[in-house]
Amino acid sequence: MSNIHQIHLQSKHQQTMLDAQRLEQACEWIARIDRELQEDEQVALQQWLAASPLNQQVLFEVAKLWDKMDALSRLSALFGAVEPQNAQNDSQTGRNNKRPLRALAMAASTAALLLFGGLIYRSEVLPMVNPSSSIASMQVTYQTRVGENTTIELPDSSKLVLNTNSFVVVRYSAAARVIELQRGEINIDVAHDTSRPLSVIAGGKIIQAVGTAFNVDLRKDHVELIVTDGKVLVGSNPGDEPPAEQLLSKRLPQSSLAISKGEWVDLDPKGKAREQVQQMDAVELAASLSWRSGNLIFRGENLEDALTEISRYTDIQFELADDAKLKEIHVAGMFKTGDVNGLLEIFRTNFNISHERLSRDKILLKFAG
Repeated sequence: MSNIHQIHLQSKHQQTMLDAQRLEQACEWIARIDRELQEDEQVALQQWLAASPLNQQVLFEVAKLWDKMDALSRLSALFGAVEPQNAQNDSQTGRNNKRPLRALAMAASTAALLLFGGLIYRSEVLPMVNPSSSIASMQVTYQTRVGENTTIELPDSSKLVLNTNSFVVVRYSAAARVIELQRGEINIDVAHDTSRPLSVIAGGKIIQAVGTAFNVDLRKDHVELIVTDGKVLVGSNPGDEPPAEQLLSKRLPQSSLAISKGEWVDLDPKGKAREQVQQMDAVELAASLSWRSGNLIFRGENLEDALTEISRYTDIQFELADDAKLKEIHVAGMFKTGDVNGLLEIFRTNFNISHERLSRDKILLKFAG
């Protein structure tokens, strides 16, 4: 039985996906602005800005994040062209909207973006199936290789997306739905079923829902949980082994840690650190989940942290030379996962960073200035 399915936009995910698409489009426009727009691109940008006030807002946010000196003059006429649409609304409120648009032009004109062309890996899944007597009772193991992601439609119509180098065991029975994340990152859109809660087991934590959407990233020392729709409850696994089905068939108590739509939390497997639930805005959410479309979006991370994330999607290992100037570099922009050559070229042209191949799978980065 094939468990490989194309990614479908579910109704409860549509807004999140639109936010991600808008953010990626804004990144692309900042990159084009930085290298100067052609006439047809200026018209296209005017149309995109006029299509929604949110487009202008997100472009402004992106521009504020990525600061690099450039000329303002080339955008002054362009941003003036979108003012008439806003003037009609301003006439009703008595406000003048030219100032924020000019501020947007100024921020955009000084923005820099690392936009890497690249390779989006083809999704592939490696299932190992233990046949069962009915579709409601099953155990399947899925994994992805480094650089791959895949979408799986489960028997209850839940959608499970595996990120790079991930490994899960999926167990369904008449009483419980269980996904054990042993490695990597997953995003799941849970089909509503109050009689069978769905539990994700990750790093000693039980994350449970009956019909919602959330993202679980299992790291070395913590589990990052992001909720994109509804609410989930979090409890602790009482033992080293996966909990028994009898436990997982019951709902976690309402006194459990609750995380709702638009919130995230770092869960401590050892239970020692304080697990503080925090709000996540639309831009942060879209950036965190951009991997589902084969992209990585950085918002000012230092070079070392950015390389750590990029390394999850390639077998290449990066090393930084012992140079204080490298530690001062911060990365902001969109990267297509897997395009190492594009990454190295951008480092060379934008940051004066050279590289030396130490071996087939190891690269040393050095400041060339």
